[in-house]
Amino acid sequence: MKIRDAIETDLSAIVEIYNAAIPGRIATGDIEPVTVASRQSWFKTHHPQSRPLWVMETEGIIIGWLSFKSFYGRRAYYRTAELSIYIAPEYRGKGVGQKLLQQAIELSPSFGLKTLLAFIFAHNLASLGLFSKYQFQQWGYLPLVAELDGVERDLVILGRRVG
Repeated sequence: MKIRDAIETDLSAIVEIYNAAIPGRIATGDIEPVTVASRQSWFKTHHPQSRPLWVMETEGIIIGWLSFKSFYGRRAYYRTAELSIYIAPEYRGKGVGQKLLQQAIELSPSFGLKTLLAFIFAHNLASLGLFSKYQFQQWGYLPLVAELDGVERDLVILGRRVG
C-alpha cells in the first residue's frame, strides 16, 4: 500500500469511494451521490504543501483517501485543518484509515499546522474509535444537528494538537 498526493485523474475514484459511504448514513451528511464535476472546485482547494489530498493505493487501485481542509476560512485559523477519511467498502477495517491518519499527524507540522479537527457523527463508532486511538479528544458535541432519513443525529467534534 502506498500513500501519494492525489492527481486530477484520481477524482473519479475519490468520488466513487465517497459515494459508497452515502447509503450507510454514517460517514457523511450528503444524502445523494455527488458527481466528479461537482467535486472539481473542492479538488482544486487542495495543495500538496499546505492542504493535501492523499490517496492510498494498492496494486494501482485507489482504496482510500484523506483530505485536509482549511478550518473556518479566516486567516487566524490557518494553522488548523479538518481531516476527512474515506475508505473503499472492501478495505474498511484493514488498517487503511490508520495509515492515512498516522501520516497526516506526522506530516501536519510540515504544512504549518498545529491543530487537527474531525467532525464525526456520534453513531459512527468506527471513526470515533480510529481518531481516539490517535489521541484525538472530544472538543465539542452538537446534539441533533443533522437529519438522515428522518432520524436526527449528533455530531462530535474531535481535536488534537500536533507538532
